[in-house]
Amino acid sequence: MPKLSRRTLTLGAATVAASAALPLAAATAASAATAASSGRTAAQTASHGHPDPHRRELRGMWIATVANTDWPSAPGLSPEAQRAELLDLLDLAVERRLNAVMLQVRPTADAFWPSPYEPWAAYLTGTQGRDPGWDPLGTAVREAHSRGLELHAWFNPYRVANSADPALLAPTHPARLHPEWTVAYGGKLYYNPGLPEVRRFVQDAMLDAVRRYPVDAVHWDDYFYPYPVAGQVFDDDAAFAEYGAGFPDRDAWRRNNTDLLVRETAARIKAIRPGTRFGISPFGVWRNAATDPLGSATTAGVQTYDDLHADTRGWVQREWIDYIVPQVYWNIGFAAADYAALVPWWSDVVAGTRVRLYVGEALYKVGVAGQPAAWQDPRELLRHLDLCAEHPEVRGNVYFSASQVRADPFGAMTLVQDRYAQRGGQWAR
Repeated sequence: MPKLSRRTLTLGAATVAASAALPLAAATAASAATAASSGRTAAQTASHGHPDPHRRELRGMWIATVANTDWPSAPGLSPEAQRAELLDLLDLAVERRLNAVMLQVRPTADAFWPSPYEPWAAYLTGTQGRDPGWDPLGTAVREAHSRGLELHAWFNPYRVANSADPALLAPTHPARLHPEWTVAYGGKLYYNPGLPEVRRFVQDAMLDAVRRYPVDAVHWDDYFYPYPVAGQVFDDDAAFAEYGAGFPDRDAWRRNNTDLLVRETAARIKAIRPGTRFGISPFGVWRNAATDPLGSATTAGVQTYDDLHADTRGWVQREWIDYIVPQVYWNIGFAAADYAALVPWWSDVVAGTRVRLYVGEALYKVGVAGQPAAWQDPRELLRHLDLCAEHPEVRGNVYFSASQVRADPFGAMTLVQDRYAQRGGQWAR
């Protein structure tokens, strides 16, 4: 069975586009219009590839642990082998001139630290709930900081398991003790975001790590309500009947549930450890312009506002989060979701706010058969960096994922590393 990852779990849905495609010329025009509407001067856009030397950027990579995607390489390794692999990845980040790692520490309602709320992750020992004999998150924070790296603890709020069978969970797993908290959907098991007790519990479980460790950020990815599965219904009827009064429809109620999770978590992080930031990495399209005039010049088949019930633009506008990393996992010129249209759109979203914008990069697509021709060129990512440099709101880039950072497909990551070397230390955070 192939490994599952954030890529394989979500990007099948993420790359689906409506049958109507956005012509490249229209996307290019939309990008230019967006830049013009933001008030950028000719001097600002002329800085192609030459960022402000006094500005600092974040350069990150995701380390996915779900299904042993990036680390550990297999379940059941000795504590010494697991630790050695982790330190190798941190060293790799330094070698590649990165300055942050987003380490997945709660992939499936489990933990990579000794949590009193949830069992140890099965991806460590092969058995959920079995003590691995060491503290991976504590070690990661200490060792990352000793190398000058930021450690962003990456949590998934609502995913319980990549199977719909609760009997496969550890006997003491909260989802087994509280089956009324869960919804089976698309062959997987989720906590129900519509239940206040669930929202409180998942916050408690995640924030336990913030209390224990000086993590630089709490980091979430794109899973809120699950990606739509054709022909299936997410069964939250009972929760909607109990808590949905006063909302115009179920979609509005669901969005409010996600808003509550974000707003409450943000406040609790600041209360527990004020220096810890809160960042979210959503699917790259909030809404298409055809759906909402405030949306992007895209025709994506998934819209976070409508399909995942996640108002990612609203969170930025209200400054509930400290940074956003939209997964702009498409090439420049991709008709349905053009990188060159989305970067200026997101730049305008964060403009005038205190929210920092980093761009999620699809390193995993480079050199992969079946991907558009642009991904067969190792310089595609350099073109992304050049375009980002034209938008001062972009404060960095994050690469998915560590395995590809190491594999360096077509030498693409080496080119990025060289670009960072040319920029010099002023751009190192």
